[in-house]
Parts: sequence; C-alpha cells; structure tokens
Amino acid sequence: MKRMQAFGGPKTTEFPMPLEPGDRVWVIAPSGPVLDPAAIARGVEIWQDRGFRVQFAAGWDAQTGFLAGTDAQRRSQLAAALADPGCRAIVCARGGYGSARLLEDWDWPLFAGRGAGLMVDPARSPLWLIGFSDITALLWSLARQGVAGVHGPLLTTLGQEPAWTVDRLFNLLAGQSLEPLQGQGWGGGAVVGRLFPGNLTVIANLLNTPLQPALEGAILAIEDVTEYPYRIDRLLTQWRLSGLLRAIGGIAIGHFTACDPPPNRPSCSMAEVLRDRLGDLGLPIVSGLPFGHEPPNAALPVGTLARLDGEAGTLELLS
Repeated sequence: MKRMQAFGGPKTTEFPMPLEPGDRVWVIAPSGPVLDPAAIARGVEIWQDRGFRVQFAAGWDAQTGFLAGTDAQRRSQLAAALADPGCRAIVCARGGYGSARLLEDWDWPLFAGRGAGLMVDPARSPLWLIGFSDITALLWSLARQGVAGVHGPLLTTLGQEPAWTVDRLFNLLAGQSLEPLQGQGWGGGAVVGRLFPGNLTVIANLLNTPLQPALEGAILAIEDVTEYPYRIDRLLTQWRLSGLLRAIGGIAIGHFTACDPPPNRPSCSMAEVLRDRLGDLGLPIVSGLPFGHEPPNAALPVGTLARLDGEAGTLELLS
C-alpha cells in the first residue's frame, strides 16, 4: 500500500463538553452571504425551542460580492465567538464559499491545553463548531487541533430537516449515543478509523495544504452538490493521483445532490463515476448514506472514531 505524506495534527480528536439548555450559541457567517432570512428565522426558532440562547455575531448579514463581508469581517466574527467566555457553540449560518480564506495566517485558540495560537482561559472547554458544505474547511482545520466539530445542518438548512435528523444533531451535542446510519454496502470488509466527513469539492482543495489532517487509515465521508459527473470524476481522480485513496481506511458516500449529467452531452451517470473511481480500491465502502446537501443530513462528528462496515452497509460512531 502506498503511504500518504505525513501531515501534522493529533491522532485523536476530543468532543467539547456536552451542550445543555440555557447555553449560549453564536451564529456566524464565515462563507457566503445569507440570502434567505426566513430560513434563518426557522433555524433560530428550532435552537430556541431546544432551550438555547442564540446570539448573532456583528456583521453576520454583510455582503461583499460572493462573500458575507470581507475576510477581516468574517474572521472577526469567528474570533469574537471564540473569545466570548459564555459561548458554548458556534453555528454557521450558511455555506457557499469563503471559509478557507479565513484560515490564512489564522491560529485557533488554546482551550485546556489544545491547539496552537491565541491563549484563552485554559480551564475552558473547546467550543462546538457546526456546519457543512463550505464549512468543511473550518471543521477539518479544527480537527487538526484535536477538537471535534459537527458536520451537520446549517442554521439555514435546519428547518428543512426531518425530526429524526434534528433530534440526532441535538443528541450528538448533548453527548448522547447515536444510532448507526444505514446505506448500501459495496463489500471490502469493515474498518475502524477516524471519521472525516466533508464536501468533496472543498476537501479536494485542501489536499497537500497545511489544512489537511492526517488521513492514513481514516474513514472519508464524501458528498457534493450541483456538480456534473465528469467534475466528480476529476475530483476523485485528483485524490487517486495524490495516493491518498490508497492510504485511507474506508469511504462513506452520502448525497450527490443535483449532480445529473449535462444536457445534450455524452456522460456517465453519477453512480457509474463513483463505481469506476472508487470500486477498485479494495476498501470498505458504503453508499447511499443520509448526509449531504439534501434532507436528511445526519450529523456526523469530525475526527472521532467510527466503524464502517462494507458488508452490512453501516456507519457507526464509536466515540
């Protein structure tokens, strides 16, 4: 087996302290501008109905082109939430594009001896960070500091979720155990490894950068949206050429939403692309898992242990 390049970061990832009703959560917009105020209102209502206090970062509703404000403005939202001693979780308003831009010359705070950079109260627990899609860059970067975030519904998508995925998100944040997810097994046996869910386009752009966590033996959980099959083929080919797909432990496949072939052009189907680019790796693979850019988007922790069974078609969280 080809060995992947060694990257920094801890080999284990820890959960922040469980959330409790009454805790304060901050809303930030680290990527694209918020386009649907009604979706924001629905998401806030769900969080408040669960007993949480919701605070919006200053400038969360700004817009600078395709970004929710300048890099400095969006970076200051993240920094302010991290610096607030009463904040217990950071909920990202939406995805889009731009979160990786915040990580240039960025240092995560030190919490209880973890991480590197700006020192805050060492007695404080790390904060939860919640989101998916473009937020993958922040989640993977945080996991490199030894802190687990949540790949799960954004504030603007939470109101579209069925009851069971809403319950799953809050159960995860409360430190409760979760039921395994069921998909379609491709074989390859079973593997236990650190789970790294993410948007395929975003994580392809993190390859061989300082933001890439150590992935040897990991379970890679991928999803994407509005990409033609040939573009997904290109992204997976990039992963193959990097050697990383020969180094990971298994692959969990979620929704590939609105990824139909282009009209009036020859094309493979998305299912054919995934089989062609992944099916010969000899790894445990499970497809059809309920996470990604359409409901249900089941919450998954980032960087913690999971078990992927390519025979039974299950993804089970172990920590």
